[in-house]
Amino acid sequence: MIRFEHVTKRYADGTTAVDDLSFEVAKGELITLVGPSGCGKTTTMKMVNRLIEPTSGTIHLDGDDISAIDPVELRRRIGYVIQQVGLFPHKTVLDNTATVPHLLGWTRKKARARAAELLDLVGLAPSTYGDRYPDQLSGGQRQRVGVARALAADPPVLLMDEPFGAVDPVVREHLQNEFLRLQSTLHKTVLFVTHDIEEAVRLGDRIAVYGAGRIEQFDTPATVLGAPATPYTAEFVGADRGLKRLSVTPVETGDLEQPPVVRLDDPADRAAARLTADGAPWAVVLDADGAIHGWVSAATLSGSPEASAAGATAGADARSAAPGARTGASAPKGTTVRAHARRMDAWLPLGAPLKQAFSTMLQHDAGWIAVLDGERFLGVLTPGRLHAALRRSTTADAANIPRGEVALDRVPDA
Repeated sequence: MIRFEHVTKRYADGTTAVDDLSFEVAKGELITLVGPSGCGKTTTMKMVNRLIEPTSGTIHLDGDDISAIDPVELRRRIGYVIQQVGLFPHKTVLDNTATVPHLLGWTRKKARARAAELLDLVGLAPSTYGDRYPDQLSGGQRQRVGVARALAADPPVLLMDEPFGAVDPVVREHLQNEFLRLQSTLHKTVLFVTHDIEEAVRLGDRIAVYGAGRIEQFDTPATVLGAPATPYTAEFVGADRGLKRLSVTPVETGDLEQPPVVRLDDPADRAAARLTADGAPWAVVLDADGAIHGWVSAATLSGSPEASAAGATAGADARSAAPGARTGASAPKGTTVRAHARRMDAWLPLGAPLKQAFSTMLQHDAGWIAVLDGERFLGVLTPGRLHAALRRSTTADAANIPRGEVALDRVPDA
């Protein structure tokens, strides 16, 4: 969709902002351009809509050399979002959003209908916010209007220059989440400029790490963090890049352990006997359809008060503790697992990032969390398996081999 071929921007005073830049952006791909101030990332982006003209080289947009396209016509085909938003203070939110469709000759009715649709999409109900003016909105709300305005004419390409940089961290994270949700639906081709490596990692399908006027590394977030191509990249992404990888490494089926499983309507004494024979202190409880219900301890099923107390203290052992384990009453004879199972909130979907898994473990003080595919139980993730998943991902990217082919040696548990 976007192709740079040996593009250089050199100013009259001899300053080279961008030096011999060549890269491609695929249709529907979100590329983050990240680097320190003055490295050329904003210059790169502004050359796409010809706000800055290159000194040499060519830029193609959907196969067309942009130097042959009228700049005004080109800019109407490209959405543009900046940090300062740039809303017209004398126009309502609805009319601000409808600006580009009006310029393209849409009827007032059609333009305002499109604006209302986009405002709703970015979480600003047009019935509530449409008649307000920019100074009646919060900073985060103004940024949402800026995104809606950029999308109003349905451009195939979106340029975003530090769009969330002027809001506080909480609002910024919320805006990032909303934008990822939008992108998953709209699949725009996006160049997103930021100086924040955390933001670049979180949003980008690929990251272009800029040095002085050139790209030091252009790869997936996981690879940039796990296998920096140059010392500059390693220093820029930070010594804590292993922690940052938690955000871009998904939970996969190979990361899961398979604990004992019992059903809600299993007799309690039979379930207890199975767990005793297996030496298992707890089991996951599923309903008749295979959906997770919760967990149950062997101590409770066996009806032993001493065992129940011992099982409750197992929470200190992350290898065997159930989420929220507490001393429970002994199980009367002749009952089913249903009578003794405990509900469980410590779970997450397959494919969730390891950062979310770690956060869930801490939130629930859990030694393991269930992993689901829809409502289907797949297995559990433990701290040890989480660490192994992160190591395996790092090793795979560093060696440029598929993650599933990496085997890690483990020191046996004492």
